Amino acid sequence: MKLLEEILNHNQQFVEEKKYEEFETTKFPNKKMVILTCMDTRLVELLPKALNVKNGDVKIIKNAGALVTHPFGSIMRSILIAVYQLQAKEVFVIGHHDCGMSGMKADAVVSSMKERGITDDALDTMTYSGIAAEDWLRGFENVEDSVSHSVHMVKKHPLMPADVPVHGLVIHPGTGKLDLVVDGYKG
Repeated sequence: MKLLEEILNHNQQFVEEKKYEEFETTKFPNKKMVILTCMDTRLVELLPKALNVKNGDVKIIKNAGALVTHPFGSIMRSILIAVYQLQAKEVFVIGHHDCGMSGMKADAVVSSMKERGITDDALDTMTYSGIAAEDWLRGFENVEDSVSHSVHMVKKHPLMPADVPVHGLVIHPGTGKLDLVVDGYKG
């Protein structure tokens, strides 16, 4: 059975048995917070449990590395929408130890792309469009520095209200232990 078929079969049963009822909530986060975190598979259930949040408590935005790389990209837009339209009053940037973006080099990603059939022409189109693959695909060397940088990008954004605390944390993907990097209450 293919993965899509497996998912659709499960979903049909999920809906028929009304298992969704336990997850019913509104679009507004109960705890008035938005989290930017990594898409790492180890955090899917661990992060909410480690933070004591459940369905309906928070807005969660995920990407590779919990990075804010562009001040007017989709990550920042999502954070601003959470603050201005969805009643979030605090922002949490939560990176994690042993992240796949740590030490990632763009040339390794580009090489893998080429192995899977991406042509030099396609990569040249990126370059001609003003996107340097070596910057766009680069990871980070230190997770604490990366989290601090993302916190700074959010806090100093020209459209972010000054009264919104932006916190930075790093979670251990094995234990769920949180390390504070930036306390948003301290300016």
